[in-house]
Amino acid sequence: MSEPRSAPTVGQLVLSRRLRVLREKAGLTREQAGALLRVTAATVRRMESAEVGLKIPYVQMLLPAYGVPEPEIAVFLQLADEASRPGWWQHFHDILPDWFSGYVSLEEAARTIRTYEPHFVPGLLQTEEYARAILAPDALGLASTPARIERQVALRLERQTLLTRADAPVVWAVLDETVLRRPVGSPALMRAQIDRLLEASELPHVTLQMAEFASGHHPGTYSPFTLFRFDLPELPDMVYIEHLTGALYLDGQAEVTAHMEAMDRMVAHAESAHRTRQLIAGIRAEL
Repeated sequence: MSEPRSAPTVGQLVLSRRLRVLREKAGLTREQAGALLRVTAATVRRMESAEVGLKIPYVQMLLPAYGVPEPEIAVFLQLADEASRPGWWQHFHDILPDWFSGYVSLEEAARTIRTYEPHFVPGLLQTEEYARAILAPDALGLASTPARIERQVALRLERQTLLTRADAPVVWAVLDETVLRRPVGSPALMRAQIDRLLEASELPHVTLQMAEFASGHHPGTYSPFTLFRFDLPELPDMVYIEHLTGALYLDGQAEVTAHMEAMDRMVAHAESAHRTRQLIAGIRAEL
């Protein structure tokens, strides 16, 4: 039986879903697939949901039974081998919780990242000093060490390199005015962070919008969340919701649609990108 492991890479998610589609197309149940491998239907379910890794011998037995031609089997096995290789973020396994490693994997592969943030500047847009300040040991009343904080800052800065890639994703963030009104560190630190936001807002693939206090209640007032969309047809849109000790990953159509509609209403409710730059510059002038 395959052993549980840390959060899957996007490649593993795609292949696991493809394996399910192939089984269903062949007209086989999970029980029948499990019988071929001499494992339970629950093990097949875990394989198809990427809860466990894809063992190459299992895949080699299943694909012919699913009617997959030999050349396609060879390609699938090669992809499975490549997908099993750890992502760059695994080098931060010492400080990266399993529940967040999935986020980094999705972020790395996403074509579009839409996020609502009512508390802090999104991680992809933080300066090093701002990130260090909010990761301070007493920020959540949790014990930490300077070395651990520096590793967390390094991970955050490494994530930001995707914004300068040739195939950088579209990043569309709606920020509550609280994000810039709540002081983090010194005024100089906040000015530098605001400058970083203004610079990022000029990138062709980055859009920032502010939800002002004066505009009142809006659909996203409840909590922060992130929507991921991918070019890969096997990978559905996903919603990420983080809480104090973990996170939720939602890919059910009803849940994703509800969050997407809320995001669309927030975008309509918030200030335009041009007006947002003016507001951000005005807040900087007050510091």
